[in-house]
Amino acid sequence: MAITGAQASPLASPLLHGKHEQQQNLQDSNEAVLHDMEDPQLLPVCSTGGASFYTAGASSSFWRSCLNLSNVISGIGMLSVPYALAQGGWLSLVLFALVGAVCFYTGRLIDRCMRAEESVRSYPDIGHLAFGAHGRTVIGAVMYVELYLVAISFLVLEGDNLDKLLPGTVVDLLGYRVHGKQLFVLVAAAFILPTTWLKNLSMLAYVSAVGLVASVALTASLVWAGVAEKGFHVRGGNLLNLSGLPTALSLYFVCFAGHGVFPTVYSSMRTKRDFPKVLLISSLLCSLNYALTAVLGYLIYGDDVQAQVTLNLPTGKLYTKIAVLTTLITPLAKYALVIQPVTTAIEEKLSGATTAPENKELARALTSTAVVVSTVVLACTVPFFGYLMSFIGSSLNVTVAVLFPCLSYLKIYMTRGVHRFEVAAIVGILVIGVCVAIVGTYTSLHQIIGTF
Repeated sequence: MAITGAQASPLASPLLHGKHEQQQNLQDSNEAVLHDMEDPQLLPVCSTGGASFYTAGASSSFWRSCLNLSNVISGIGMLSVPYALAQGGWLSLVLFALVGAVCFYTGRLIDRCMRAEESVRSYPDIGHLAFGAHGRTVIGAVMYVELYLVAISFLVLEGDNLDKLLPGTVVDLLGYRVHGKQLFVLVAAAFILPTTWLKNLSMLAYVSAVGLVASVALTASLVWAGVAEKGFHVRGGNLLNLSGLPTALSLYFVCFAGHGVFPTVYSSMRTKRDFPKVLLISSLLCSLNYALTAVLGYLIYGDDVQAQVTLNLPTGKLYTKIAVLTTLITPLAKYALVIQPVTTAIEEKLSGATTAPENKELARALTSTAVVVSTVVLACTVPFFGYLMSFIGSSLNVTVAVLFPCLSYLKIYMTRGVHRFEVAAIVGILVIGVCVAIVGTYTSLHQIIGTF
């Protein structure tokens, strides 16, 4: 059962299995674990938070696992966290800390769910263990939608930042004048499309691992901008902005999204009992970097900070080019990794009885192309990065990072004994999560619709 890069994502395998396939997977799980431990191939890991790679089987060391998990958590949320602080005001940093604490706790719940059965190796497996086939189906559907929207946000990100680097660019295309963000969305898609046709995506995982480098480069650029250019001051800074709290909360959840990949990182560890320590170290490091970026961005640009803080950096400066270029590399590499599970699921539904290799290759290319075109259309239609990320955070990240872990843990462990205090805490987290999801989703959709 040699695993290729194309199968590396924890979502790469079909999530909507039939009953026979589910039974077969459970029967073969122990053999699969033993077999995978013999395969040291590096595989990509994707999430809304970031991307990384790990060694198949239980072979990742403690510090390698810390690096992988930090790379998962530290993602494109880094760009919008200063905007989130501007939306919520300085006191929203308390909510940022609470969101981080809640996401850490739900990460611990995922760890406990993974320990419940040896056959559990991915997030959909947790759903199957807790709720059966319907659990796997629901979790699969939510994660597919999440990945699809993240792919759209990558294109919006590329368009905005390339327009920042090359302002005023205009091209005549088939009799139409294309310019600005829409032009660069098309350019980015042209470079991305061939990567979605690849069978083996493992090489892209190495490139996408620059996510941590991009995060550090962005923070360093803000320090440079504050010291050498703009200075640190607050222009119109708010202590608390109640109307902006739903947006701020949603974006804070984007920062800590990555729970869908936690089981994969857990499975890759040599010493699995160290996962809580790995989670704690990674969460603290990423939280500090997020908080520093948020405070620096808000101190420098105040209420003028944009949804992508790179758009506030002065044009033509060396540190701006470094920050923007490192920011651009990650989405270019990660797009294929993120969208591949979606295209795989579509291929399996459409292929039917098709078994000829050449037909499968053609189906893969056509499906990938159609999916890329659809994301381009939506990226050009709804080019509002902040609102899109807010919607992803409130509707999908809250579901994957808060609601599913809590519900799955209660379902799996209630019959095995859970302390009353812990049940009360989990129920409280569930209530808060549902409120954030409803209010945040309504607010972000209202903002998106209001821009048309």
